[in-house]
Amino acid sequence: MGLINREQIAGMNIHYLFYSLEYFLDAQVKAGIKTIEFWPGTPHFFLTNREYSDCRRVRKLLDERELTLKIITPENCTYQYQFAAQEKEQFEKSREYFKNALDAGEEMGAEIMAINSGWGYWNEEREEAWKRSREMLSCLAEYAATKKIRLAMESLRPQESNLATTLADVKRMLTEVDHPNLKAMIDLTAMGVAGETIDQWFAELGEDIIHMHFIDGNPYGHLVWGDGTHSLKECLEALKRHGYKGYLGQEITEFDYFEDPAEADRRNMEAYEPFISE
Repeated sequence: MGLINREQIAGMNIHYLFYSLEYFLDAQVKAGIKTIEFWPGTPHFFLTNREYSDCRRVRKLLDERELTLKIITPENCTYQYQFAAQEKEQFEKSREYFKNALDAGEEMGAEIMAINSGWGYWNEEREEAWKRSREMLSCLAEYAATKKIRLAMESLRPQESNLATTLADVKRMLTEVDHPNLKAMIDLTAMGVAGETIDQWFAELGEDIIHMHFIDGNPYGHLVWGDGTHSLKECLEALKRHGYKGYLGQEITEFDYFEDPAEADRRNMEAYEPFISE
């Protein structure tokens, strides 16, 4: 039952935190993954507002394994950098950090950079934080255009942000920024927590949806398919109905998978195999 192409499934390295970059890439090959969504975080890659690691090394490792990096996803939840940074110094350093991520993404061949709205202080007016996020994303969209990279903005869970946590919020931000290099992405976890559906997102945003974090959940959690309550078949059928040809990032972040991430990826791909059109 061909519902997706293998190249659409983008393996991610965030749950390989305790393993080398080479180990992660070898595990992707073994699992049957062709495309990479790269998390440029330590120890695999060093990215700050002032510098970043040698992209030529990463490209060499990818080329040796016939893997292709299509998405870059700079860390923005655990680290100090975020899209609606509150203080002036934090805002400026965050902007330079994300611009560096776009520079690195260009060097490594990325087409998309995954982003979100960031968050404001819980004790400030939400609209003040919204303005900062809009300013940041407007600036980054303009810079991304010079790199031939599109920004893909996801919603977050209410526990992570007081800004874009719903489809309506994402649509509002895209409308206000109004830049061709700022598009939308679906995160199935945030979507599920909000009580939304894939069909609703496509009804509102259609072709503006260019990427997904496509993982199982209950609805919380970023889980391997089969470990949550979503139906992989029904989700893939929804994508087929809407003609979605973009990437499906495997953002597997639960700590239970960190001890043996290669096994998690193996099980995950095993769930996908019946639906892949070679």
